[in-house]
Amino acid sequence: MSATVAAPLVAAIEQAWADIRERHPEVPEVVVTIGSGSDAKGMKLGHFAAARWVRGEDELHELFVGGEGLAGGAASVLATLLHEAAHAAAQSRGIQDTSRQGRYHNQRFKSIAEGLGLTIEHDQNIGWSVTTLPRHTEAEYAETIATLHTAITAHRRAEAIATGGGRKSNNNGAAVVCGCGRKIRASLTVIEAGPIICGICGTPFEPEENS
Repeated sequence: MSATVAAPLVAAIEQAWADIRERHPEVPEVVVTIGSGSDAKGMKLGHFAAARWVRGEDELHELFVGGEGLAGGAASVLATLLHEAAHAAAQSRGIQDTSRQGRYHNQRFKSIAEGLGLTIEHDQNIGWSVTTLPRHTEAEYAETIATLHTAITAHRRAEAIATGGGRKSNNNGAAVVCGCGRKIRASLTVIEAGPIICGICGTPFEPEENS
């Protein structure tokens, strides 16, 4: 990623996290990382990982943001950040908010996330993880969203997975959308390899229908 793309983006995400912490002081500081969130199993828009970085004698937490999710726009990115902030707050409080290696979100996560301004719904596979940014929260963070919007000048294509036939990836990819309307582009090999799951609404990305 070019520094002219990455540096303003990381700065905007750091500022967005600071804005969240200003409202919710129990959310800890993090080291922001950006990279690929896609593989053959699906799509990861973000994650919070406790004590992954070391600075002197201090351990720092990590906030990862998947570059593919930037295609969904600034409000979508803020929803991802608030979702991960809920995990971060749970860690600060010593609350176990997930199971199944972090995939299944329990009602304690739901309660924390709703306290941060999200709407959380249930999915039988991933639990209380289906995340929506309601209008009142979007309005509260309007300035944050505007800063993110300015900083998001590019997004990452989903990873192309090699197949046995040796077919090369389609560089342009195909447009796919999930249930909450987020759109990404993915190569045909990625689409055919298996479902690409939205980390916000929990539904698979499907080929966009032309009207």
